Amino acid sequence: MKLIFLGPPGSGKGTQAKILSNNVNIPQISTGDLFRENIKNKTELGIKAQSFMDQGYLVPDEVTNGMAKERLERNDCESGYILDGYPRTIPQAKFLDTVQNIDKVVNFELNEEEVVKRISGRRTCKTCGEMFHLMFKKPQKEGICDKCSNGLIQRPDDAPESVKVRLEVYKKQTEPLIEFYKDQGKILNVSALSSIDEIASKVKEVLEL
Repeated sequence: MKLIFLGPPGSGKGTQAKILSNNVNIPQISTGDLFRENIKNKTELGIKAQSFMDQGYLVPDEVTNGMAKERLERNDCESGYILDGYPRTIPQAKFLDTVQNIDKVVNFELNEEEVVKRISGRRTCKTCGEMFHLMFKKPQKEGICDKCSNGLIQRPDDAPESVKVRLEVYKKQTEPLIEFYKDQGKILNVSALSSIDEIASKVKEVLEL
């Protein structure tokens, strides 16, 4: 079962990918993990990616595609995998089609207002990195981390203005993938407005698991 999870920032696709990965024992592969692993291990592609990032440039598709291709050829992907955050663009999706045969694409639907509300409510511990949310996972003491008792901050990219910019990038670069995979008959839409458990049940239902 080779899957892609699509959705705007804050739609919970990473959380759902992790849940399904644990349930059906196939790896969850995120773009962030690919980058971190290659950069940490100083692979050829990791060194290339780091050089672009150090200069403030976007990492070119050919580098990201190379990392994804290498990862998907490993033994733990033989029974399938869940791609979370890749492909991000039509060119990446077209490349993926040349090296893998994706079975289904789960598209998590969430309106813009809810996206802004969810992401701007995030708070992160500046010391240990523990995550909280003003609506869904409040700290026991306001502004203080439950884990290490240090202060919580709102990351700059979680501020409402930044979220709106991220949404515009998503709409321009990634949203076209919905039509791309719809044309292939692979899109399965799931509302991301329910609770985590309800969404997880819906994902299993649409995938007929």
